[in-house]
Amino acid sequence: MSTERNNIQPVRFFHRGKIVDVSGVHPTRSVLDWLREDAHCTGTKEGCNEGDCGACTVVIGELATDANAPGAIGGLQLQTVNACIQFLPTLHGKALFTVEDLKAQCTTQDTRKHAVHTLHPVQQAMVDCHGSQCGFCTPGFVMSLWSTYEHHQAGGTQPTRQQLADDLSGNLCRCTGYRPILDAGQRMFDLPAVRLDTKPVVAALTALQNDGLDYAAPLGARIDHFHAPKTLAQLAALREQKPRAQLLAGSTDVGLWVNKQFRDLGDIIYVGDVAEMKTIETRADELYIGAGASLESAFEALVQRVPSLEDVWLRFASPPIRHAGTMGGNVANGSPIGDSPPVLMSLDTEIELRRGDVVRRMPLPDFYIDYMKNQLQPGEFVQGLAIPLAAMRRQVRAYKISKRFDCDISALCAGFAIELEAGSDTVKAVRLAFGGMAATVKHAAGAEAALVGKPWTQASVATAKLALAQDFKPLSDMRASADYRLQVAQNLIQRLWLETRTEDALSLEETSVWSVMPHAAAKAAAEGV
Repeated sequence: MSTERNNIQPVRFFHRGKIVDVSGVHPTRSVLDWLREDAHCTGTKEGCNEGDCGACTVVIGELATDANAPGAIGGLQLQTVNACIQFLPTLHGKALFTVEDLKAQCTTQDTRKHAVHTLHPVQQAMVDCHGSQCGFCTPGFVMSLWSTYEHHQAGGTQPTRQQLADDLSGNLCRCTGYRPILDAGQRMFDLPAVRLDTKPVVAALTALQNDGLDYAAPLGARIDHFHAPKTLAQLAALREQKPRAQLLAGSTDVGLWVNKQFRDLGDIIYVGDVAEMKTIETRADELYIGAGASLESAFEALVQRVPSLEDVWLRFASPPIRHAGTMGGNVANGSPIGDSPPVLMSLDTEIELRRGDVVRRMPLPDFYIDYMKNQLQPGEFVQGLAIPLAAMRRQVRAYKISKRFDCDISALCAGFAIELEAGSDTVKAVRLAFGGMAATVKHAAGAEAALVGKPWTQASVATAKLALAQDFKPLSDMRASADYRLQVAQNLIQRLWLETRTEDALSLEETSVWSVMPHAAAKAAAEGV
């Protein structure tokens, strides 16, 4: 056993109205397994066990860094996550809410001091609207709806039907279908309101924050240790000391290594407690996104500056995955079908790496060497991403192609940016980045060269499409054939031209499916579909 075993401390978090101390837990024990097997809270279900189906959806609460920030509810930040791929030690200092908590919110006493149980408005709406058949997926839907309910109650608003659909995009139902569930999402706001009392939760988490214990010490019960540094300096020193340790952020990828591949991860360094790694801010002439910033926060910051990226943001996985996963992790993972890198490459992003006190930057395309291989040196980690503000002033587009519209892995993903010479249709600069077309995400160098300095016309687009066939030799797999990928990639360049040509350009509203879906949903609801 490691000598560090003597420094092991309990994992402490708020659950079911009190602080829970968990000792002797394996570092990779999932929140789902702990709930069902140890806490005997079996409302949360195991479905896919890989973060896809949403049956295990729970809500995590953290102290809001800004009580007045959007999404903050009474001093708490509430977010849905998949319990099946979250490791229990990552809960330290947080609050865990499950479907059992809704019952507690609605329990009162009668005159004889007997407990009287009523359903929460979210649950009652599901009953009223017949939103459940087999019921297996229902607790996950209820928790996603509860998060929506709390956020909109706090803001004094009601979500549109499309917003409800977005919030539920990570929950799969194979029985009822989504119409009655969306009906329930609207109905729950018509029932007498029940709100979460955040005061005891905030008080408990504040006490945990001030308990004086050093949770940079290892957590766990075996030689496999769980390290949770609190500062960037601690992280850098620990990473240099343990260059072979597994870095862990949102666990949306690493969690599957444990659940599906049964890997023993060894030493784990968790970056989720390092506030500096979650920084998102404008610095001089760039937008800086810390590697620990969630996908949701990072894409939100990008869309504020580049509204045309909204489609790819909302179609990136699901809300529970985007809440937990990080953009830095998505980039560092290096998957050739990752959705963040094509977007970031189109914006001339630089990746920032750190080893000890030494920080270096490089263009993001240079970071990738080959399939799942990158430029990270032993003891080095991704610290952040720097996006030039000038690149965001170009005409930017991102397109995701997948079999399912929501919550699916891309067959290919494209990030494009184009700038024309002032007062002309000559292409001054263009970036065409693709994922799913090669062993790494990369630029279509030949297609870009075919466009720069040329008029932005249909003829130039045709030349670029031919060059694209020389840039990539895609593979066929379960998601798409090589011929399909190449043809779609060429068609996306055509779409870029249709949306950005100097005459009669199609608006985003004319090409985005999101502008059509609300009308289609309203029509379907009117027809009782």
